[in-house]
Amino acid sequence: MQALFTDDPEERCKKMKVEDLKKHRDAPAETFIDKQDQRRNNKKKSVKPSRSAGTECEAAREVGVDLEGSDLWKRFDEIGTEMIITKAGRRMFPSLRIKVHNLDPHQQYSIAMDITPVDSKRYRYVYHSSQWMVAGNTDHSCLPPRLYVHPDSPSSGHSWMRQIISFDRVKLTNNEKDDKGHIVLKSMHKYRPRIHVIELSPVQTLVSLPEDGVCSFSFPETQFITVTAYQNQQVSQIHTTPV
Repeated sequence: MQALFTDDPEERCKKMKVEDLKKHRDAPAETFIDKQDQRRNNKKKSVKPSRSAGTECEAAREVGVDLEGSDLWKRFDEIGTEMIITKAGRRMFPSLRIKVHNLDPHQQYSIAMDITPVDSKRYRYVYHSSQWMVAGNTDHSCLPPRLYVHPDSPSSGHSWMRQIISFDRVKLTNNEKDDKGHIVLKSMHKYRPRIHVIELSPVQTLVSLPEDGVCSFSFPETQFITVTAYQNQQVSQIHTTPV
């Protein structure tokens, strides 16, 4: 597993800008998860990339990514997906599996994944109403997302398009001092994975997520809340009978 990150959490905090901290503090309050919005978003399977200004891939071609196993993700999303995190690291279930299309067959690409906060809230599960509820605000500024680079990177567009790309080796941990390349998340927070298709130059080596040549994708039904033990019994039931 490859991961790109900074080891010292305190050093990361020192580098954060005041505006970023204010952005998290001033985020509007929420109450309950809007499950109707979730169900409306479930209709999506293939998404167009969200691109930052200055990227080069948008001029070349319209890259596309499809989510494999979307039906299972939607089953979890309808009741509120929970993802176990542990100090040692736990693999995701469901795992993220994708298909990419419309790449340049001869161009070299790296494909990477990170997991970013959906909001700046902390959640708790209310058992009598079987719902997740906002419990307060949080600050993600000291925990920037780690980038997991798929082990087949770099490969040609032809190679990527002929296979299902699986991120089943990704592990999630709540250990902020983790040095094994796992993705570090906070418990009882809401996250969503992102996929990055990165176009490489002939001499380029991927050290961090570049500003140019990146197409980023996310799927609404893949958002989840991190837990150390399942809170909703329905989630446990789907795990035992996923099909």
